Amino acid sequence: MAQRHLDPTAGPVPADALAGYLRAQATEFLRALRLHRETGAGAAASEGSVEAARALRRAARRVSGSLHTFQPVLDPDWSEAMRPELAWVSGTLALEHAHASRLQQLLLALHRLSGAAPFPPQGPAAGTTARTAAPPLPRDRPAPAGSAPATVPAGATGAAPGRTGTAPCDTPAPADGTPGRTDTAGRATTGRTAPARATPVTAGAAAVRTGTMTDAPGRGSTATAAAGPRGSALAVAAGGAVPAPDRGNLTVGAAKAGALLDRQLTLARTRAHSTALQALGSSRFHAVADKVAVLASEVPLSPAAAGADLRPLADAARDRLTDAVAALPLLTAGSPYNAEALIHGLSPDPAPHPQDAPWHQVRLLLRLHRYALEVVHAGRHPGSLLDAGEALDRHRDAAEAAAAAAQAARTPRIAPATAYALGVLHADQRHEVEAARYAFQRCWQKEVIGTL
Repeated sequence: MAQRHLDPTAGPVPADALAGYLRAQATEFLRALRLHRETGAGAAASEGSVEAARALRRAARRVSGSLHTFQPVLDPDWSEAMRPELAWVSGTLALEHAHASRLQQLLLALHRLSGAAPFPPQGPAAGTTARTAAPPLPRDRPAPAGSAPATVPAGATGAAPGRTGTAPCDTPAPADGTPGRTDTAGRATTGRTAPARATPVTAGAAAVRTGTMTDAPGRGSTATAAAGPRGSALAVAAGGAVPAPDRGNLTVGAAKAGALLDRQLTLARTRAHSTALQALGSSRFHAVADKVAVLASEVPLSPAAAGADLRPLADAARDRLTDAVAALPLLTAGSPYNAEALIHGLSPDPAPHPQDAPWHQVRLLLRLHRYALEVVHAGRHPGSLLDAGEALDRHRDAAEAAAAAAQAARTPRIAPATAYALGVLHADQRHEVEAARYAFQRCWQKEVIGTL
């Protein structure tokens, strides 16, 4: 496999480039810490504090990764003592966000798998009179008073041939309490979204609605169920605000599975939030912040840094990544729908899938390689590395979501319908793992071709 090394015709990169990079990241760490304290981080953290925590994690990761890659030109005692502390800060602050985004991903997948997600309207057919006259009504909002019922063209489902009929799901309930007409699937037949109704399944859906689900910032989705089986994974990368999915049309098993996941992951998120608050107020974190403040003004370099070139150290990070990728089953991952990620899906071992560990290791090595390129190239790196990193992030998120679904399915005395829904959800997330591997394989092929 071809390997891209730094341009041999370029001049050496002195240690001063690393010192400037570390000072910039330390300054960013201190700026984010000040913003986090100003915006507050109580029980109901504001959007500003969430963004500040993300900036703290980002700066801590970059400093820690640079200390690992360029350790020979840094003071060994200082770097060895600093790296684990920065990793502790980054990992502690990431837990709350991870639980929130995992809950979001699982609930969106449940919604999509149940067929309750809104589909975009199809193209207008001949004879359609009112299909696109008005936007679809929100699911949880009743039809406005005096609104005319939607019509269905002749020959469409739910209307007799030769005449227009009323869309069953868009018919509001009469004032006398008589239930409105619905079709057997509980969905409109004209492509319009049906409002939620009080049906026997709403008891379980109400339990899901009463949960304290919070949208994870930066992990939102603008995709719909039309995005296909990779909808939830692409939703994480799409960005933007994501409304909480309506679960009024979920089956009893899916609604109870969502309520169970909501309870477990919300509890885990609350505990992670408390742990983060305690960590930020601890003497250990204050000691780390003091060291970062010193780093912002003075970088402890080793005597070997004088006249040293950083390019061989960056090349070594690239070589470690290339060796780890070469050990991956990329040939299998390059075949769509290979079902490799579903192996050991029924294993009683609650530990993570052993086949995921090499992919997680490649994700970490790819991050170190990106940070090394930022040091050597003054913050620039190829865009294909970002695409590959996003694919591995989706892989990690889907693997952890599948593990959460499997853990919920091991809850004692749950109903068979709930266990079945969690099993389907687990298989869906393992398929997301497979899709992420396929996407990484395609991105890595582009990266390798670019080195030829």
